[in-house]
Amino acid sequence: MSWIAIGALAVVGFAIGLSMMVISALIRPSVPEQGKTAIYESGEVPTGTARLRFNIQYYMVALLFVVFDIETVLLFPWVLVYRPALEQGVPAMQLLAPMLIFVGILVIGLVWAWRIGAVQWVKSPRATRRKTERDAQ
Repeated sequence: MSWIAIGALAVVGFAIGLSMMVISALIRPSVPEQGKTAIYESGEVPTGTARLRFNIQYYMVALLFVVFDIETVLLFPWVLVYRPALEQGVPAMQLLAPMLIFVGILVIGLVWAWRIGAVQWVKSPRATRRKTERDAQ
């Protein structure tokens, strides 16, 4: 029975979003002009193309930041309930085990990211040469 309410909520949410997009497409003014499609650079005349290639390291660092930022957000509630739960008689291992597993998985992910070089900004030629020599042995 509760699934019907969840399904109805999903349908209503989808319908509201879709109807907003349709209504805005119907009533908005359409005045095509060259200025609307121009690149905006703080009032300066744009030079070059807007298609720039960014180093993938920026995205990797951003993704790692999001993962570990969410980790800290998940750690705060656990810390807040830890002491009261111990005082109510919950065994310490029952409280620690899930969080240790969670942090362990994140540490494994960090070690993996570190080993593949996802957290290195610049790869030095000497470090690359050493890694190549290590792999060759």
